[in-house]
Amino acid sequence: MPLIDPEKIPLSVRSFIARPTTGTGYCGIHVQLDGVPSHHLPLLLAAYQYRFGRDVEAMARHLIDDVTVGWDELGTDLLDGAPPALVTTLTGGEHWPSRTLDRLVTPDGSPPMRMTVTDATADAQDLQWGYVLHAEGIEVISILHADNGPLVDWAIDPRTAFNDHPAAWSPGPVPPRRGPRAAASANAPAAAPVKAGSPRSVGRR
Repeated sequence: MPLIDPEKIPLSVRSFIARPTTGTGYCGIHVQLDGVPSHHLPLLLAAYQYRFGRDVEAMARHLIDDVTVGWDELGTDLLDGAPPALVTTLTGGEHWPSRTLDRLVTPDGSPPMRMTVTDATADAQDLQWGYVLHAEGIEVISILHADNGPLVDWAIDPRTAFNDHPAAWSPGPVPPRRGPRAAASANAPAAAPVKAGSPRSVGRR
């Protein structure tokens, strides 16, 4: 069974990909589908480690800056350059492209507006998850439970099976994970969770 199985992920789980801004803020772009950690984290970790050559800024430019409106879904093109065995473990050999929302039709026929997400607007945009691309790792925010979240270190094995329960991603250490689905090679990077920064000042429901 593939680690990322789109058929078992609720399609309407909305999320965002962002870069950090001043203090504990962030600014990013809407992602319409498949927003749970078990889908996004393996793709993002593998993309950083292989396609983008561990360059967070290049990755942020592709995922955030170069998008006109927003993402419909993130696809296996983010795994370009990854070892075939890793891709197969993550996807079971399936391939699907990343798709943008550029073809949205507005009621008045005007061009769709860019779907920007910030720490000040995420609550009002009916989002469930956020992924902020820090230099140290990916901050995973369970929007319904907290204003910030733990950092998943960039070196963690993409084959790790991440917890999708929103309450598990409160600020603090990365929630417990099952081990990688396939044995890691001897020179594979070790998992090294990093604690997130101080909580944002705005209280959560």
